[in-house]
Amino acid sequence: MQPSDDALDEQLDSGERTPVHTTRLGGRDLTGQVQSWQLDRSYATDLPPAMRSFAGSASAQLTVNIGGSGDASAPKLYSPWAAHSTGDMVRPGQSVVHEAGLGTSTRPAFRGTVRSRSAASGTDTVQLTALDGAERLRGPAQLPRPYAGFFLKRPVASATWCVDELLRQAGFHTAPPPRYPDFVAGQPLTLVHASLHGGFAASYGQPESLPDPQHYSWIREGAPHEMAMLPRGQQPGTRGVTASWFPRSRVTVPGSRLLAEAWVNSALGTGDMAEIYFKLNRTGTEAGRLRFAVDFAKGEVIVHSGTWDGGGTYFSWNWPALKDKRGVWHIGVFFDMAGTGSSVYPTVQPRLTGPDGTQLLGTASTFALASGIQPGSELDQVWLFTSVAAENLQVTSGLAAMPTAAEFDRTGAWTKSAELDEAILPLTTVPTVSGSQWDVLTQIAKASMSTAEIDERGAFRWRNHTRFASVPSEADLTLTTVREIASLTVSEEIDACRNYCVQPARDWSAVGAVTGTDYQDTAIREIPANSSLTVNYTMANEEFDISPPLTDDDSVITGGSQVRFSPNYAAGGTAVKGAVDILTRREDGKLVVRFTNRSAQRLYTITRDGKPSVRLITLKPSADPVERSATAWVASSQSVQLYGRQEHSAEASDWIQDLDAAQELATAMREAGKYPVPVFGDVDVLYDPRIQLGDVVRLKDTHGATLDTLAWVVAIRTNAAESGAVQQTLTLRGTSSNGVPADTGLTPDAPVGPAVVPDYATYTEVKTRYVTLAGVAAGGRTWRQIKEDSQ
Repeated sequence: MQPSDDALDEQLDSGERTPVHTTRLGGRDLTGQVQSWQLDRSYATDLPPAMRSFAGSASAQLTVNIGGSGDASAPKLYSPWAAHSTGDMVRPGQSVVHEAGLGTSTRPAFRGTVRSRSAASGTDTVQLTALDGAERLRGPAQLPRPYAGFFLKRPVASATWCVDELLRQAGFHTAPPPRYPDFVAGQPLTLVHASLHGGFAASYGQPESLPDPQHYSWIREGAPHEMAMLPRGQQPGTRGVTASWFPRSRVTVPGSRLLAEAWVNSALGTGDMAEIYFKLNRTGTEAGRLRFAVDFAKGEVIVHSGTWDGGGTYFSWNWPALKDKRGVWHIGVFFDMAGTGSSVYPTVQPRLTGPDGTQLLGTASTFALASGIQPGSELDQVWLFTSVAAENLQVTSGLAAMPTAAEFDRTGAWTKSAELDEAILPLTTVPTVSGSQWDVLTQIAKASMSTAEIDERGAFRWRNHTRFASVPSEADLTLTTVREIASLTVSEEIDACRNYCVQPARDWSAVGAVTGTDYQDTAIREIPANSSLTVNYTMANEEFDISPPLTDDDSVITGGSQVRFSPNYAAGGTAVKGAVDILTRREDGKLVVRFTNRSAQRLYTITRDGKPSVRLITLKPSADPVERSATAWVASSQSVQLYGRQEHSAEASDWIQDLDAAQELATAMREAGKYPVPVFGDVDVLYDPRIQLGDVVRLKDTHGATLDTLAWVVAIRTNAAESGAVQQTLTLRGTSSNGVPADTGLTPDAPVGPAVVPDYATYTEVKTRYVTLAGVAAGGRTWRQIKEDSQ
């Protein structure tokens, strides 16, 4: 329920309630012109209407009738053809904020945008229809298609991660969003953004190395923002969990500045370390490494530059606050590797923000020893190692310097506007999606028995089926026929009983990875000095993602996607490495590849033997997943004895890829539906602005049905007439049945009545009547006719 205050409590307790509301359109208060309004909220579900559980999406619709002002009628002011000075206030897409309450106290009731307006000439009324924040989710749904899950046979994401990603795309944030998500030439760019909100899939970048799911869990309690990966159950000698991602752009060294950051909770985990490090692809088999490590036990930060095998040098900073102040830390480091030469000595600077706002900023330091130098290379992978809870890994390229404290912590740059639930439905592969973001959220909600809704303040809430794991024992509000309830209809039907529940699942456990599309470019591309070239390659939606190709330097055989650059437009030319940034992104059925030449010489995409060198290779599953089913039922249960076997088969869905998760859903459906529960429809109550969807109310009817039970609010309709009177109607679903039927003193009739067929003569009676076979055969009668004649 929404919170109350003294003024509202006084109205709720009084004998007469005085409704009040405020309505703003385009930020302008039009309350005085509102003639009437109606607000509807309800859950849309594909489960049997009367089952105890409910799932699906919920969006609110506000209908408002407004009148004119002064001598000007409403159609003149607000019709589609009205002057923009007034008509734009109510145009489709315009903001609407509606508050309602009692007396002098109002509560948020609706926040959304105008969907339609209708003006009837000759009247003084314009009718507006508005939808809540769900309208912001009408953009095209797009989800990454990483191959790491079926390649490694480990979960790469979850349905919850997909929900979070779709919300982020629409501007509903659960954690700090990517700093620079959109590519703009010459501007900074987010290379990796992995929220770690129930998966390793990334908004930008692509996961490559995934940890064993036995060694981590997803937590919400104690997460820095919304959800975090928590290491657990480590093998002896193992320090923590490790995962890696390919960046969406292979930036070059020298020539790059990189900010790496993450949020961690040093009070949770199996150890005290958090590390982010970069693997740099050098010429031949060599690899460089840039490492940023925070040791909360020692109170030490280390930044290392050297080789992948551990050689090199480092700077360290000792800050006692790291070990003294356990909790949520924002950790980050800035690597400055700008330069135009063939190698660079990195300049590094760490910055950390503590649980209490403590700011730790290290002095910018440049490596001077030869072991710390980084020769020409490109960013290959971003690695995260952690033994503490971690969330929201980000790597940003192109910043001029380490951000200020406010910029680093994103102070005022974002608003948390969504709330998730525990991570559910692990995914080996992210399903192909189509339609709007709201369409896909609705699909996931129905498949997972969850609810997706926008609340009265415009914030998004996602809640799993686990909310039905137990029957609530307390109510948010009590409604009685003595005071609050004006009318009540209670019904019960056998369709509410589902005691044999089947949940299909698509099993990926035996699926591996094979080569998919092997695309060889058909043209040699020219990239002018200090310039960029963008090339589009056709890519089907069902194909899996491709990371930026590695640069071939002729010294080793490079597998997978690759490209070779040379300053010579001829066979035998010298290979160039560490001079071209390569960015890939999927866009409208195409793979967009952008080559940025940072050198002062013209380069060509050409192989050593003079052919086009761009080669793009996708991976695909080796086979289709096997469809299996999880079933929940108890053969001898009281439910089966009383109501018979009542079956419910959920639809097969790409979102169910784990048999354990399927079994959990099937069990949840059976527990929710093993006994029919009452449905309370058209419950007219005294207006209470605090009531929300999903609230638990206690119903007390001492006059009619004589009941005292708990029920969930699954629909609310509030109607304010022109007279000012407000009517509120609820639809409720019982949280439990009225106990197990006892049938005391009853002897139920058999399902089949007494015999209705004739009592035919027996064989002995026929033999007595017909002594000879000829007598039986006479007349050519059937055996049935003979028995009838022998009675």
